[in-house]
Amino acid sequence: MVTLNKIYTRTGDKGSTRLATGATVSKASLRVETYGAVDETNACIGLARLHTVGELDAILARLQNELFDLGADLSTPAAPDEAPGQKLRILDSQVARIESEIDALNDHLSPLTSFVLPGGTPAAAALHQARTVARRAERIAVSLMESGEEVSGPAFRYLNRLSDLLFVAARHANDQGRADVLWVSGATR
Repeated sequence: MVTLNKIYTRTGDKGSTRLATGATVSKASLRVETYGAVDETNACIGLARLHTVGELDAILARLQNELFDLGADLSTPAAPDEAPGQKLRILDSQVARIESEIDALNDHLSPLTSFVLPGGTPAAAALHQARTVARRAERIAVSLMESGEEVSGPAFRYLNRLSDLLFVAARHANDQGRADVLWVSGATR
């Protein structure tokens, strides 16, 4: 259980913050940027949920909770002696569930004949925004890994699948793809 009695701590007044391990890092570190973009994705999903119901809303509610798990995973660099299950980590089974949900939602969608522009219903527009923020989180995670920092395989795969799920969810929210706004190449020349 998390207890937050005091909201401000003043520890960040000089541009630093603490990771879940207690290590002090710059607020501009790639690790903080990565889990910050995950948090932004979660906020975008929250806005989308103002316009969703039923199965789609249940998927998004679960995603919001899992994004906190993902943030915890990303804010806790793995220790060399970390035992399995010692820290909150994204699991391969969570990645597999996202893949199942992508397949289930995609099965009901009209086939694509062009690229999809962000828009359509309010839910779809918000989900497309969440998708682009999730893609940014993924790009920052790649930079984090390329800098020599560790990101767990399941956490990275989860980020990669997340944007795919948000894409098909946006199409689902657009009358199962029938109300998608399609790109018309060169339409304004």
